[in-house]
Amino acid sequence: MEVQLVTDIQKFSIHDGEGIRTTIFFKGCPLSCIWCHNPETQDYGQQFMWNQEKCAGCGECAGACPSGAVSMDGHKPVTDVNKCGICHTCEEYCLQNAREFAGREYTVEELAAEAVKDQPFYEQSHGGVTLSGGEVLARDMDFVEQLMLELTKRGIRVNVDTCGYIPWKNIARIIPYTDTFLYDIKLMDSRLHQKMTGVGNEEILENLIRLSKSKAAIWIRIPVVGGVNDTDRNMEETLEFLSSHSITPKWIHLLPYHNTGSGKYPRLGQKYQGRDFTTPKESRMQELLDMCLARGYQAGIGG
Repeated sequence: MEVQLVTDIQKFSIHDGEGIRTTIFFKGCPLSCIWCHNPETQDYGQQFMWNQEKCAGCGECAGACPSGAVSMDGHKPVTDVNKCGICHTCEEYCLQNAREFAGREYTVEELAAEAVKDQPFYEQSHGGVTLSGGEVLARDMDFVEQLMLELTKRGIRVNVDTCGYIPWKNIARIIPYTDTFLYDIKLMDSRLHQKMTGVGNEEILENLIRLSKSKAAIWIRIPVVGGVNDTDRNMEETLEFLSSHSITPKWIHLLPYHNTGSGKYPRLGQKYQGRDFTTPKESRMQELLDMCLARGYQAGIGG
């Protein structure tokens, strides 16, 4: 039976489209944004995560590991990820819940069953399910299409949150099942986009143009990172791009950067690279919002 990796199923979400939603976070993303607050969604495979602050150094994990991947250095467990068979035994034996694996396998049927549990809330609030990530459209598209078909059969509206850096055929394939696309625009300078996300923005912008021409409903989401893209120039170029290509999103949401995900990096054995980034002041966010409103766009901060 076909399965895909999901890092989280977030219930009662109110920031990923209209109404009350269930947001499903798929694992794997073609971008590697330096400021990413869900780094566990970037890699396409399961990943071991260790929370040092929770660890009591009891050694139960080392004694339980069947592959010998965990050893003790004093009171500190050391995990050899090359030996790890991702059997979850150490996770089960950890009394402090300091060990976990990012990414759980789900079938279409399991995800649909989970989503249906909250269907009364969707109906009352005009909500639904949002497929996010990572990048859901970088996963197996047979799986994604089948999931969306199952949800729409049940009368559940489905949003797709996308970075846009995927083949156009993947986007086109699920347009008939998508209520709204939540489309990220991070930077208009492609060289800076490459530096900050690992890829240029040409394909992202071209896909947005094609998506707009398909008459799909689009919400533009702009993560506003202090010291990166919170400039008048970037906002002016973004709005000019939308205008010049007759792209009329239902909403533009400006999302102020936060570093709440920085604590996940050491748990993955990684170093957070965004320590020099800042959260834009409320006054600056308002200035950028006013620029959107002056152009006639329906826009807001957050969401």
